[in-house]
Amino acid sequence: MTSIRRRTLGLVLLVFGLSMLVIGLTSYQDAAHEVEELFDARLAQNARLLEGLVGAPLPQDERNALLASIDKALQRSDETHSPMMRHPYESKLVFQAWRGETLVLRSAQAPLAPLTSRRNGFGSARLDDYDWRIFALSGPGSNLRILVAEREDVRGELVTGIALRTLMPDLLGLPVLGLLLWWAIGWGLRPLSQLAAQIRSRNPQTLQPLIMHPLPRELETIAGALNRLLERIRALRAREQQFIADAAHELRTPLAVLDLHAQNALASDDPEDRREALDKLRDGVARATRVVSQLLTLARLEPEQEDEGLSRDLDLLQEVREALAKLMPLAVESRQELQLDADEAADWRLEMEPGAIDTLMQNLVGNALQHSPTGALIRIVLDAGPDALTITVEDQGPGIPVDQREQVLQRFHRAGPGAGAGLGLSIVDRLLQRHRGRLWLGDAPGGGLSVTVSLPRTLRVA
Repeated sequence: MTSIRRRTLGLVLLVFGLSMLVIGLTSYQDAAHEVEELFDARLAQNARLLEGLVGAPLPQDERNALLASIDKALQRSDETHSPMMRHPYESKLVFQAWRGETLVLRSAQAPLAPLTSRRNGFGSARLDDYDWRIFALSGPGSNLRILVAEREDVRGELVTGIALRTLMPDLLGLPVLGLLLWWAIGWGLRPLSQLAAQIRSRNPQTLQPLIMHPLPRELETIAGALNRLLERIRALRAREQQFIADAAHELRTPLAVLDLHAQNALASDDPEDRREALDKLRDGVARATRVVSQLLTLARLEPEQEDEGLSRDLDLLQEVREALAKLMPLAVESRQELQLDADEAADWRLEMEPGAIDTLMQNLVGNALQHSPTGALIRIVLDAGPDALTITVEDQGPGIPVDQREQVLQRFHRAGPGAGAGLGLSIVDRLLQRHRGRLWLGDAPGGGLSVTVSLPRTLRVA
């Protein structure tokens, strides 16, 4: 794509050129019309001067002498060859003076026959292969008639020359104007070029804000947007590095334990000891798999991974039932009971991302199963309000002290010995942030932990 400078200059010159063309054509027509009027006025003026000379109240002998003197002067102007004594257009103007049917005076180039039969006013005629502009003047109460004519081709040449000279400054000034505009646009776009040069010269690892002062208001918007983008990238990189560090720290111990169990199984000669080591190895693999799965879920819920176009209408009661059906084998294995309390007739519709309820229940109910003893009752209570739906999960575990309830929402924070990776409630909290939901931690009636989440019916992604 061409540069902004060239595009702007091209558009400006195009608009200016079209404007000059329209103005020039109008000016040319006006100038040509005015010059034509000026030449017509000159013809009329010459006719009146001749009328005054020829019709002067003089004795006949003096009038004849005057006419003879004028005729001699005209013949001398036609015969001279000195450029200082004559003009090339002088012979292109002719006149006749008629008294009745008698030609009393004419210029050297004028024919003997009348130039026109018109008595008064302007007209045109073709004589000797040329078109002539003629002005006729007849005095009132007199048989004197003055005819003055000028060749049309000469008039056209003069009119065109004069009119074009009025356009010459514009035609000559257009290239100069183009150069000045090129310089002016380049000067105006210099901050943009400097900003682009600064971006090109930056190290790809540098995410510090762009600093340029002063900047035009238009570029302040662009620079601000770029700085906000750099800040988001910097924050994302910092979170990613922290996340990788935490994940590596969290997986280091399980992997070390897995390696230890594997070595014990290989080194043991007793089948019972080997089986015990393999069982512990299997439990460690399951725990590591759960940690990796939670890490992937948490990574998917990062702010930069949000997509507003994936939400759709769901039935909360149906989604919860499907999620509990997946968790039922874990409850049976631990000889625990899952109880769902909900009003079947209530409106359970809400807008959420597909899979969000399943992730929510997997972590809430999974934590409850993990922290509750054998034979415990895990109670799930659903409530439908006009604007929001709530899910409450009550377990019979040890609970969480009040002073630690805010900390358990942080990544990799464990509530006590035997706890998981410390990611479950972090995933729930991030999922609720995406859906503008809320979370409360409280005490269950049986002494365990009660977790309540509230979800708005209409999804508004954070």
